[in-house]
Amino acid sequence: MPTRLPNQAGFPTSLVLSITPPPASSPRTTNVLILLHGLGDNSASFTNLGKQLALPETTCISLQAPTPLPFELGGFLWGDDVTFDQASGQMDHDTGFTKAVKIIKQDIIEDGLVRKCGYKPREILLFGFGQGAMAALATAAAMAEELGGIVAIGGPLPSSITSARSVKTPVLVLGGSSSTLITRTALDRLKAAFRDVEYQKWNRAGDGMPRNRDEMLPIMRFFARRLKSRAGVPEGSVEI
Repeated sequence: MPTRLPNQAGFPTSLVLSITPPPASSPRTTNVLILLHGLGDNSASFTNLGKQLALPETTCISLQAPTPLPFELGGFLWGDDVTFDQASGQMDHDTGFTKAVKIIKQDIIEDGLVRKCGYKPREILLFGFGQGAMAALATAAAMAEELGGIVAIGGPLPSSITSARSVKTPVLVLGGSSSTLITRTALDRLKAAFRDVEYQKWNRAGDGMPRNRDEMLPIMRFFARRLKSRAGVPEGSVEI
């Protein structure tokens, strides 16, 4: 059991994050789910997601990326740099994750949750969207210990991560059937780096967040398998 519940005082004051405790029906906390928003977003939207999930015996931490977008665009990014694709003019997602990994691995997981609160790495899961999913995968690849699991929506393995070691942390990766970053090549790279990869292809274009019960169901089933809970994790729908 953790020695104490996570709170703001246990993390560096420079980090922007919100902490959502477990539902009142299950005041115990045996798990922590770290939520990582996408490129150009902030922690507020995933704070709401943590409340909507209402996972039993699970504290949710919505963490904001460290770097604001340039040109007063609003929102934040996990990447180390800001570059634009010359063909599409869109901002590149894969620009290195050294700073993000240090924050998530060292400041949040190792120092805040493991050392100060007494959690085991196996009791900590990551949920990321887009560039946030890439940051989650990079963090797990940098960990010596197995985490509870990763839900990666529309985020491939960063190019800086090689398949030299087989990461034990289980991964559920989700993406659209077209206009997706989860290509066959991206999926092969992910399976080469991680031992346990489950892929869910949605029957729609793009890698947006789940829009209905059918799209959310694989995520809830993954949580049901990976979260430690005496009550069990319901496989019901969540309104996103």
